[in-house]
Amino acid sequence: MAQKNKIGILTGGGDVPGLNSVIKSVVYGADKIGRAVTGIRRGWEGLTHMTGPEDSEYIRELTRDNTRTIDRTGGTVLHTSRTNPRSIVEAKLPHYLSAEQLKKLPFDGKHYNLTSVVLENLDRLGIGCLVAIGGDDTLSFAQVLSVAGFPVIAIPKTMDNDVQGTEYCIGFSTAITRAKQAIARQRTTIGSHERIGIFRIFGRDAGFTALYTAYVTSTRCLIPEYPFDIALICSLLAEDKASNPSHYALVIVSEGAMWTGGQVEEYGVADAYGHRKKIDIGHALAEEVRRRIGEETMLSDLTYDLRSGEPDSIDELVSISFANIAVDLIGNGITGRMIGIQNGRYAHVPLPDSALGARKVNVKTLYNTERYRPNYASKLGAPLLFSGS
Repeated sequence: MAQKNKIGILTGGGDVPGLNSVIKSVVYGADKIGRAVTGIRRGWEGLTHMTGPEDSEYIRELTRDNTRTIDRTGGTVLHTSRTNPRSIVEAKLPHYLSAEQLKKLPFDGKHYNLTSVVLENLDRLGIGCLVAIGGDDTLSFAQVLSVAGFPVIAIPKTMDNDVQGTEYCIGFSTAITRAKQAIARQRTTIGSHERIGIFRIFGRDAGFTALYTAYVTSTRCLIPEYPFDIALICSLLAEDKASNPSHYALVIVSEGAMWTGGQVEEYGVADAYGHRKKIDIGHALAEEVRRRIGEETMLSDLTYDLRSGEPDSIDELVSISFANIAVDLIGNGITGRMIGIQNGRYAHVPLPDSALGARKVNVKTLYNTERYRPNYASKLGAPLLFSGS
């Protein structure tokens, strides 16, 4: 068995811009402290389905040479998945597991728990510490490994910016930048046709992406943290359209938003973490606007395009910094921590407790509930970017 001196790294969940910058910076930082880096492909699937250290489908040794240019593009060179090792249905079990091996795994009648398989594979790879890059779901299993005694460092990424314990997650700034650009372009069409523009944006549990996009585009927004009055938002949009010289209005709506008395309906089969897809609240809102105030709408889905392509400057900067802090902690023998932003400063914090759910927008300080707009007041003394309170 190889000495467990390697650093493992994986990316899980949805991709965001900046992941390759983290991977490259971890590799370069690890080289300086004499540690090799093993890349695990397809997130937690790689550690449940690999057949051995030489399994090129899931295992890739990372070096300065083969990561030199990866930060120039978005996505993740290690690829990703939404695999949850604690919840694997029979149809998705690794093919190499024998009947005898399966009998030894925890089973609730529907799902197998492959945590022990992951720990065995980390040992086989000679990995002494794992850097897990992901959102709530991916990091929830990182916490499981940490509780089991395996050294883990977590790096938060999600364009929803809703991971507990940090004010910033990789991918958030680029999402806001892309959304602002898309809305700026589409204003011309919405204005030319004198319509009400409705922009649906990611955020199933938290409204940070909608809120900050609204902040920089001077539009109204609807967020999951505050059920909105459907009659009031229709009235406000009609008011906006009437007072606008170009006779149009805009509103940004989080995918998890819902009006008072309504329900956020879901459909389809749940994923490995129990999430089902939500109905299109943008479409439902557009129908209500047409029905209640008789105005034509233009609905635009600002979702996957916001997480595609290269990172903006802020995400590039944060990705590199998070990675370098992670390597510093590993070099100092500190694990079981997540890199994050606290009070506007870089910090390391306990791994997020999955039982707490998503971090939420502080409605009292950040959101005007009467006008459905971001709160622009009381910013003196707040951090330059992305305060959570």
